[in-house]
Amino acid sequence: MSIFDRYRKPAVIPSADQALPGRAEKMAVPAMHTVLKTSLTPPFPAGMEQVVFGLGCFWGAERKFWQQKGVYTTAVGYSGGHTPNPTYEEVCSGMTGHNEVVLVVFDPGQVSFQTLLKLFWESHNPTQGMRQGNDVGTQYRSGIYCSTPEQQEKAKASLVVYQDALAKGGLPEVTTEIVMAGEFYYAEPYHQQYLDKNPGGYCGLGGTGVSCAL
Repeated sequence: MSIFDRYRKPAVIPSADQALPGRAEKMAVPAMHTVLKTSLTPPFPAGMEQVVFGLGCFWGAERKFWQQKGVYTTAVGYSGGHTPNPTYEEVCSGMTGHNEVVLVVFDPGQVSFQTLLKLFWESHNPTQGMRQGNDVGTQYRSGIYCSTPEQQEKAKASLVVYQDALAKGGLPEVTTEIVMAGEFYYAEPYHQQYLDKNPGGYCGLGGTGVSCAL
């Protein structure tokens, strides 16, 4: 039994004093996106905006967004919890509070935030709480982590629209958390653009089949 198995908890976000301590050292980050050939880290070009999405396993989630025209770069990482600079194993233990997320840096002149919200809602099932399909745990929860109050307002409005559509389709209430973004911690290099490096790799994304009319 590993230390992470020993500390494994039910799908409940731990408090700050319960969370693993983490570390001061930051994760090494590849210099370039393997698909878009852009930087994964700031500074980003002037005029770019960013948002962080959580919609299940971040491998398939990242691919959804790098395929979207107008997206400058994407990176996978951890956010929404307490532990500084966590490892993948620590996040999977359930004892960091972090979510598996995708940083999306986009050009608002080429793609609207509304378009990204529509892609987010339709690419997963936002009604499942601390899971996504067969992936169970706090790190698989649905979340939108906004960089501006305007983004947060638009995200909350989009939830109302999609909740109505889901209800008409007989689906339960949305469990997505919509908050201002905390610190984004980059995941290990092998996770970045994983499905480009491993085209046959696991992708657990599955939408509800309900369209989001944004």
